Amino acid sequence: MKVLVETSARHLHVSQEHLEILFGKGAELHPKKDLSQPGQYATTERVDVVGPKKTLTGVTILGPCRKSTQVEISATDARSIGVKAPVRESGDTAGSGACKLVGPAGEVELEEGVIVAKRHIHATTKDAAEAGVADKEIVQLKIESADRTLIFDDVVVRVSDSFALACHLDTDEANAAGCAGEVYGEIIKK
Repeated sequence: MKVLVETSARHLHVSQEHLEILFGKGAELHPKKDLSQPGQYATTERVDVVGPKKTLTGVTILGPCRKSTQVEISATDARSIGVKAPVRESGDTAGSGACKLVGPAGEVELEEGVIVAKRHIHATTKDAAEAGVADKEIVQLKIESADRTLIFDDVVVRVSDSFALACHLDTDEANAAGCAGEVYGEIIKK
């Protein structure tokens, strides 16, 4: 089965509490661009992600607000700013990396919440049935390109009818496979 491959650049999800610390009491997220996953959007709000060695400036916040704040960066970003960010599925932030977030109205010290997102495929129950895969199953994904055809292992399938079929790779992974423009990958069962 072929699946759209999208590059997930550095971004963060914020709680309402942290949004108000960073942008002021009563702050709201302002959608800039809808994303492929239903109800998800990039916002006009940006913050700086500060590590011990360096700062990533103007990092996009994705909406809507979540229960807890989570920063998703590439392994290269993590090394660059001096943060230890484990590879994790979204939401699995216990014991993950720490950083400081700086917004126009305030700062938030995150004791944990910085991860490198595990490469994953979002699928509806219908998509999963057609591909013969199940929620949390680990598959491979083959991406063919002119100069960098690559098979990724350890790709987790996430199944929910609130999803749209798409694979998310971080910028390091997308660059390794030569992804540019509209790219499709083939799901390979292990």
